[in-house]
Amino acid sequence: MNIYTFECLTTITTMLSNNDILKKLRVALSLRNDDIIEILELVDFKITKGALGDLFRNEDHEGYVEAGDQVLRNFLNGLIIYKRGRLPEPKKNLKEEDIVKKEDKKD
Repeated sequence: MNIYTFECLTTITTMLSNNDILKKLRVALSLRNDDIIEILELVDFKITKGALGDLFRNEDHEGYVEAGDQVLRNFLNGLIIYKRGRLPEPKKNLKEEDIVKKEDKKD
């Protein structure tokens, strides 16, 4: 393979749509539509089974709907919670008087 052939092979790439990414993740993680709806609900994103089915149709189908960035973003954020669990509650801030006491001890 010469340099010209290598350059041609590397420039022929196709961009995946948000729908393609969702489809690939669904297959790779063996997720059912109910699982995906549950994942989206973890981040307070509501979607019906019908609307979800429209995202997974072929592009040439009349009922096909393009998944926006918001759908993919919420799915990925929900997937993190689904797989790892929620983050623990952050520690409460120190009271102002506790900070003053610590500063007095330094002096």
